[in-house]
Amino acid sequence: MVVASGGLYGAIGFLVLCIVIALVAVSCIKIVPQATAMVVERLGGYLATWSVGMHFKMPFVDRVARRVNLKEQVIDFKPQPVITKDNVTMQIDTVVFFQITDPKLYAYGVENPLMAIENLTATTLRNIIGDLELDETLTSRELINSKMRINLDEATDPWGIKVNRVELKNIIPPAEIQDSMEKQMKAERERREKILVAEGEKKSSILVAEGKKEAAILEAEAEKEAAILRAEAKKEATIREAEGQAEAILKLQQANADGIRVIKEAGADAAVLQMKSLEAFAKAADGKATKIIIPSEIQGLAGAVTAIGELAKTEKQ
Repeated sequence: MVVASGGLYGAIGFLVLCIVIALVAVSCIKIVPQATAMVVERLGGYLATWSVGMHFKMPFVDRVARRVNLKEQVIDFKPQPVITKDNVTMQIDTVVFFQITDPKLYAYGVENPLMAIENLTATTLRNIIGDLELDETLTSRELINSKMRINLDEATDPWGIKVNRVELKNIIPPAEIQDSMEKQMKAERERREKILVAEGEKKSSILVAEGKKEAAILEAEAEKEAAILRAEAKKEATIREAEGQAEAILKLQQANADGIRVIKEAGADAAVLQMKSLEAFAKAADGKATKIIIPSEIQGLAGAVTAIGELAKTEKQ
Protein backbone atom coordinates (compact mmCIF):
# COMPACT_ATOMS: atom_id res chain seq x y z
CA MET A 1 0.00 0.00 0.00
CA VAL A 2 2.88 2.37 0.79
CA VAL A 3 4.51 1.59 -2.57
CA ALA A 4 1.25 2.17 -4.39
CA SER A 5 0.77 5.48 -2.62
CA GLY A 6 4.35 6.56 -3.47
CA GLY A 7 3.76 5.73 -7.16
CA LEU A 8 0.55 7.78 -7.19
CA TYR A 9 2.22 10.80 -5.64
CA GLY A 10 5.06 10.48 -8.13
CA ALA A 11 2.62 10.46 -11.05
CA ILE A 12 0.81 13.51 -9.71
CA GLY A 13 4.07 15.34 -9.18
CA PHE A 14 5.20 14.54 -12.71
CA LEU A 15 1.89 15.75 -14.11
CA VAL A 16 2.16 19.00 -12.17
CA LEU A 17 5.69 19.46 -13.42
CA CYS A 18 4.58 18.97 -17.00
CA ILE A 19 1.82 21.50 -16.55
CA VAL A 20 4.24 24.04 -15.08
CA ILE A 21 6.69 23.48 -17.90
CA ALA A 22 3.90 23.92 -20.46
CA LEU A 23 2.76 27.12 -18.80
CA VAL A 24 6.30 28.48 -18.74
CA ALA A 25 6.77 27.55 -22.39
CA VAL A 26 3.52 29.24 -23.34
CA SER A 27 4.48 32.35 -21.39
CA CYS A 28 7.72 32.51 -23.34
CA ILE A 29 5.81 32.83 -26.62
CA LYS A 30 5.00 36.47 -27.45
CA ILE A 31 2.94 37.68 -30.40
CA VAL A 32 3.41 41.34 -31.33
CA PRO A 33 0.32 42.89 -33.05
CA GLN A 34 0.29 45.44 -35.88
CA ALA A 35 1.51 49.02 -35.12
CA THR A 36 3.12 47.83 -31.89
CA ALA A 37 6.68 47.16 -30.77
CA MET A 38 8.11 45.48 -27.66
CA VAL A 39 11.38 46.44 -25.95
CA VAL A 40 12.95 43.23 -24.47
CA GLU A 41 15.57 43.13 -21.74
CA ARG A 42 17.77 40.25 -20.63
CA LEU A 43 18.97 40.31 -17.06
CA GLY A 44 18.05 44.03 -16.85
CA GLY A 45 19.87 45.11 -20.02
CA TYR A 46 18.44 45.99 -23.42
CA LEU A 47 18.27 42.93 -25.66
CA ALA A 48 16.13 43.70 -28.72
CA THR A 49 13.06 45.45 -30.12
CA TRP A 50 10.44 43.02 -31.34
CA SER A 51 8.24 44.03 -34.28
CA VAL A 52 5.06 42.40 -35.64
CA GLY A 53 5.01 38.58 -35.42
CA MET A 54 5.72 35.68 -33.03
CA HIS A 55 8.76 35.80 -30.75
CA PHE A 56 10.29 33.57 -28.01
CA LYS A 57 12.03 34.73 -24.87
CA MET A 58 14.18 32.90 -22.38
CA PRO A 59 12.22 32.04 -19.23
CA PHE A 60 13.24 33.82 -16.04
CA VAL A 61 15.98 35.66 -17.97
CA ASP A 62 14.22 37.78 -20.62
CA ARG A 63 11.37 40.16 -20.01
CA VAL A 64 9.30 42.65 -22.02
CA ALA A 65 10.38 45.98 -20.55
CA ARG A 66 8.01 48.19 -22.53
CA ARG A 67 5.13 47.85 -24.95
CA VAL A 68 5.24 50.78 -27.42
CA ASN A 69 2.35 52.06 -29.57
CA LEU A 70 3.61 53.10 -33.03
CA LYS A 71 0.40 54.81 -34.14
CA GLU A 72 0.15 58.60 -34.40
CA GLN A 73 -1.01 59.97 -31.07
CA VAL A 74 -2.68 63.22 -30.06
CA ILE A 75 -2.14 65.15 -26.85
CA ASP A 76 -4.43 68.04 -25.92
CA PHE A 77 -2.64 70.19 -23.34
CA LYS A 78 -4.49 72.49 -20.97
CA PRO A 79 -4.28 76.28 -21.59
CA GLN A 80 -0.93 77.82 -20.79
CA PRO A 81 -0.53 81.48 -19.68
CA VAL A 82 1.76 83.41 -22.04
CA ILE A 83 2.78 87.07 -22.29
CA THR A 84 3.04 88.88 -25.63
CA LYS A 85 5.66 91.41 -26.60
CA ASP A 86 3.31 94.29 -25.70
CA ASN A 87 2.73 92.81 -22.19
CA VAL A 88 -0.69 91.25 -22.76
CA THR A 89 -1.32 88.02 -20.84
CA MET A 90 -3.44 85.42 -22.58
CA GLN A 91 -4.28 81.74 -22.33
CA ILE A 92 -3.35 79.39 -25.19
CA ASP A 93 -4.01 75.66 -25.34
CA THR A 94 -2.26 73.50 -27.91
CA VAL A 95 -2.74 70.14 -29.58
CA VAL A 96 0.34 68.08 -30.50
CA PHE A 97 0.31 65.21 -33.01
CA PHE A 98 3.32 62.91 -32.59
CA GLN A 99 4.50 59.42 -33.44
CA ILE A 100 7.11 57.12 -31.86
CA THR A 101 9.76 56.22 -34.42
CA ASP A 102 12.38 54.55 -32.21
CA PRO A 103 10.98 52.37 -29.37
CA LYS A 104 14.41 51.95 -27.75
CA LEU A 105 15.04 55.73 -27.48
CA TYR A 106 11.45 56.21 -26.34
CA ALA A 107 11.91 53.60 -23.58
CA TYR A 108 15.27 54.83 -22.32
CA GLY A 109 15.47 58.46 -23.46
CA VAL A 110 13.25 60.20 -20.92
CA GLU A 111 11.44 59.11 -17.78
CA ASN A 112 7.98 60.45 -18.72
CA PRO A 113 7.84 61.32 -22.42
CA LEU A 114 4.32 62.83 -22.39
CA MET A 115 5.06 65.14 -19.47
CA ALA A 116 8.34 66.10 -21.11
CA ILE A 117 6.49 67.01 -24.34
CA GLU A 118 3.94 69.07 -22.40
CA ASN A 119 6.60 71.09 -20.56
CA LEU A 120 8.61 71.54 -23.72
CA THR A 121 5.50 72.74 -25.57
CA ALA A 122 4.72 75.34 -22.90
CA THR A 123 8.31 76.64 -22.89
CA THR A 124 8.50 76.85 -26.68
CA LEU A 125 5.13 78.57 -26.87
CA ARG A 126 6.17 81.24 -24.35
CA ASN A 127 9.37 81.91 -26.29
CA ILE A 128 7.55 82.34 -29.62
CA ILE A 129 4.66 84.44 -28.26
CA GLY A 130 7.10 86.65 -26.36
CA ASP A 131 8.47 87.89 -29.69
CA LEU A 132 5.01 88.76 -31.07
CA GLU A 133 2.52 91.49 -30.27
CA LEU A 134 -1.16 90.82 -29.60
CA ASP A 135 -2.35 91.52 -33.14
CA GLU A 136 0.40 89.35 -34.61
CA THR A 137 -0.47 86.54 -32.22
CA LEU A 138 -4.13 86.60 -33.26
CA THR A 139 -3.34 86.69 -36.99
CA SER A 140 -0.24 84.46 -37.21
CA ARG A 141 -1.48 81.03 -36.20
CA GLU A 142 0.11 79.26 -39.16
CA LEU A 143 3.48 80.86 -38.41
CA ILE A 144 3.28 79.92 -34.72
CA ASN A 145 2.23 76.34 -35.56
CA SER A 146 5.15 75.94 -37.95
CA LYS A 147 7.72 77.27 -35.48
CA MET A 148 6.30 75.10 -32.70
CA ARG A 149 6.46 71.95 -34.82
CA ILE A 150 10.06 72.58 -35.90
CA ASN A 151 11.27 73.29 -32.36
CA LEU A 152 9.42 70.38 -30.77
CA ASP A 153 10.47 67.92 -33.45
CA GLU A 154 14.11 68.88 -33.01
CA ALA A 155 13.91 68.65 -29.20
CA THR A 156 12.09 65.29 -29.12
CA ASP A 157 14.27 63.56 -31.71
CA PRO A 158 16.66 62.12 -29.03
CA TRP A 159 13.60 60.56 -27.39
CA GLY A 160 12.61 58.60 -30.50
CA ILE A 161 9.57 60.86 -31.06
CA LYS A 162 8.62 62.70 -34.25
CA VAL A 163 6.26 65.66 -33.94
CA ASN A 164 4.08 65.75 -37.08
CA ARG A 165 1.89 68.76 -36.36
CA VAL A 166 1.14 71.37 -33.71
CA GLU A 167 -2.11 73.34 -33.61
CA LEU A 168 -3.13 76.29 -31.45
CA LYS A 169 -6.57 75.19 -30.35
CA ASN A 170 -7.70 78.36 -28.59
CA ILE A 171 -6.25 81.81 -28.00
CA ILE A 172 -8.04 83.46 -25.08
CA PRO A 173 -7.10 87.13 -24.51
CA PRO A 174 -8.15 89.08 -21.38
CA ALA A 175 -11.81 90.00 -20.90
CA GLU A 176 -11.38 93.73 -21.63
CA ILE A 177 -9.54 92.95 -24.85
CA GLN A 178 -12.27 90.49 -25.82
CA ASP A 179 -14.87 93.26 -25.31
CA SER A 180 -12.84 95.65 -27.46
CA MET A 181 -12.44 93.00 -30.14
CA GLU A 182 -16.16 92.27 -30.12
CA LYS A 183 -16.98 95.97 -30.47
CA GLN A 184 -14.47 96.30 -33.28
CA MET A 185 -15.89 93.27 -35.05
CA LYS A 186 -19.42 94.66 -34.63
CA ALA A 187 -18.35 98.01 -36.07
CA GLU A 188 -16.65 96.22 -38.94
CA ARG A 189 -19.78 94.17 -39.65
CA GLU A 190 -21.93 97.31 -39.64
CA ARG A 191 -19.47 99.06 -41.96
CA ARG A 192 -19.53 96.15 -44.38
CA GLU A 193 -23.31 96.06 -44.22
CA LYS A 194 -23.52 99.76 -45.09
CA ILE A 195 -21.07 99.25 -47.93
CA LEU A 196 -23.15 96.38 -49.28
CA VAL A 197 -26.36 98.43 -49.01
CA ALA A 198 -24.72 101.40 -50.76
CA GLU A 199 -23.38 99.16 -53.50
CA GLY A 200 -26.83 97.62 -53.93
CA GLU A 201 -28.46 101.04 -54.21
CA LYS A 202 -25.77 102.14 -56.63
CA LYS A 203 -26.29 99.11 -58.82
CA SER A 204 -30.06 99.63 -58.68
CA SER A 205 -29.69 103.29 -59.71
CA ILE A 206 -27.37 102.29 -62.52
CA LEU A 207 -29.85 99.71 -63.74
CA VAL A 208 -32.72 102.22 -63.63
CA ALA A 209 -30.65 104.82 -65.49
CA GLU A 210 -29.58 102.27 -68.06
CA GLY A 211 -33.20 101.24 -68.48
CA LYS A 212 -34.31 104.84 -69.05
CA LYS A 213 -31.41 105.40 -71.42
CA GLU A 214 -32.26 102.28 -73.36
CA ALA A 215 -35.93 103.30 -73.52
CA ALA A 216 -35.00 106.80 -74.74
CA ILE A 217 -32.67 105.32 -77.35
CA LEU A 218 -35.35 102.94 -78.54
CA GLU A 219 -37.92 105.75 -78.64
CA ALA A 220 -35.55 108.02 -80.61
CA GLU A 221 -34.73 105.23 -83.01
CA ALA A 222 -38.43 104.50 -83.48
CA GLU A 223 -39.15 108.21 -84.12
CA LYS A 224 -36.23 108.35 -86.53
CA GLU A 225 -37.45 105.32 -88.43
CA ALA A 226 -40.99 106.75 -88.50
CA ALA A 227 -39.70 110.09 -89.85
CA ILE A 228 -37.66 108.26 -92.47
CA LEU A 229 -40.69 106.26 -93.49
CA ARG A 230 -42.85 109.39 -93.69
CA ALA A 231 -40.21 111.18 -95.75
CA GLU A 232 -39.84 108.20 -98.03
CA ALA A 233 -43.64 107.99 -98.40
CA LYS A 234 -43.87 111.70 -99.19
CA LYS A 235 -40.97 111.41 -101.62
CA GLU A 236 -42.65 108.42 -103.28
CA ALA A 237 -45.94 110.34 -103.56
CA THR A 238 -44.22 113.39 -105.05
CA ILE A 239 -42.38 111.19 -107.52
CA ARG A 240 -45.61 109.44 -108.46
CA GLU A 241 -47.43 112.79 -108.85
CA ALA A 242 -44.60 114.21 -110.98
CA GLU A 243 -44.52 111.06 -113.06
CA GLY A 244 -48.32 111.34 -113.54
CA GLN A 245 -48.11 114.99 -114.57
CA ALA A 246 -45.25 114.24 -116.92
CA GLU A 247 -47.17 111.37 -118.40
CA ALA A 248 -50.26 113.60 -118.85
CA ILE A 249 -48.20 116.30 -120.55
CA LEU A 250 -46.63 113.73 -122.82
CA LYS A 251 -50.06 112.33 -123.70
CA LEU A 252 -51.41 115.86 -124.33
CA GLN A 253 -48.49 116.74 -126.55
CA GLN A 254 -48.86 113.45 -128.33
CA ALA A 255 -52.57 114.14 -128.85
CA ASN A 256 -51.82 117.63 -130.23
CA ALA A 257 -49.17 116.22 -132.49
CA ASP A 258 -51.56 113.52 -133.66
CA GLY A 259 -54.27 116.15 -134.30
CA ILE A 260 -51.96 118.35 -136.30
CA ARG A 261 -50.74 115.37 -138.25
CA VAL A 262 -54.31 114.31 -139.03
CA ILE A 263 -55.21 117.86 -140.15
CA LYS A 264 -52.20 118.00 -142.37
CA GLU A 265 -52.95 114.60 -143.83
CA ALA A 266 -56.57 115.75 -144.55
CA GLY A 267 -55.21 118.76 -146.53
CA ALA A 268 -56.78 121.44 -144.34
CA ASP A 269 -56.30 125.00 -145.60
CA ALA A 270 -55.07 127.98 -143.68
CA ALA A 271 -58.55 128.94 -142.55
CA VAL A 272 -59.03 125.61 -140.74
CA LEU A 273 -55.67 125.93 -139.05
CA GLN A 274 -56.56 129.42 -137.95
CA MET A 275 -59.87 128.12 -136.56
CA LYS A 276 -57.98 125.54 -134.53
CA SER A 277 -55.69 128.24 -133.24
CA LEU A 278 -58.72 130.27 -132.30
CA GLU A 279 -60.13 127.33 -130.33
CA ALA A 280 -56.85 126.99 -128.52
CA PHE A 281 -56.92 130.67 -127.53
CA ALA A 282 -60.50 130.30 -126.45
CA LYS A 283 -59.49 127.57 -124.07
CA ALA A 284 -56.64 129.73 -122.84
CA ALA A 285 -59.15 132.53 -122.21
CA ASP A 286 -61.08 130.27 -119.83
CA GLY A 287 -58.08 130.38 -117.50
CA LYS A 288 -57.14 132.94 -114.85
CA ALA A 289 -55.05 135.11 -117.23
CA THR A 290 -56.36 138.72 -117.37
CA LYS A 291 -54.54 139.70 -120.53
CA ILE A 292 -54.26 137.65 -123.76
CA ILE A 293 -52.33 138.76 -126.86
CA ILE A 294 -53.91 137.42 -130.09
CA PRO A 295 -51.99 137.49 -133.36
CA SER A 296 -53.30 139.86 -136.08
CA GLU A 297 -54.19 137.16 -138.57
CA ILE A 298 -56.31 135.44 -135.95
CA GLN A 299 -58.01 138.75 -135.12
CA GLY A 300 -59.11 139.10 -138.79
CA LEU A 301 -60.41 135.64 -138.81
CA ALA A 302 -62.30 136.29 -135.64
CA GLY A 303 -63.95 139.34 -137.18
CA ALA A 304 -65.01 137.36 -140.22
CA VAL A 305 -66.48 134.68 -138.01
CA THR A 306 -68.40 137.32 -136.04
CA ALA A 307 -69.81 138.85 -139.26
CA ILE A 308 -70.92 135.47 -140.52
CA GLY A 309 -72.66 134.86 -137.22
CA GLU A 310 -74.55 138.14 -137.37
CA LEU A 311 -75.63 137.40 -140.96
CA ALA A 312 -76.96 134.01 -139.93
CA LYS A 313 -79.04 135.57 -137.13
CA THR A 314 -80.58 138.12 -139.60
CA GLU A 315 -81.60 135.42 -142.00
CA LYS A 316 -83.31 133.50 -139.20
CA GLN A 317 -85.33 136.60 -138.25
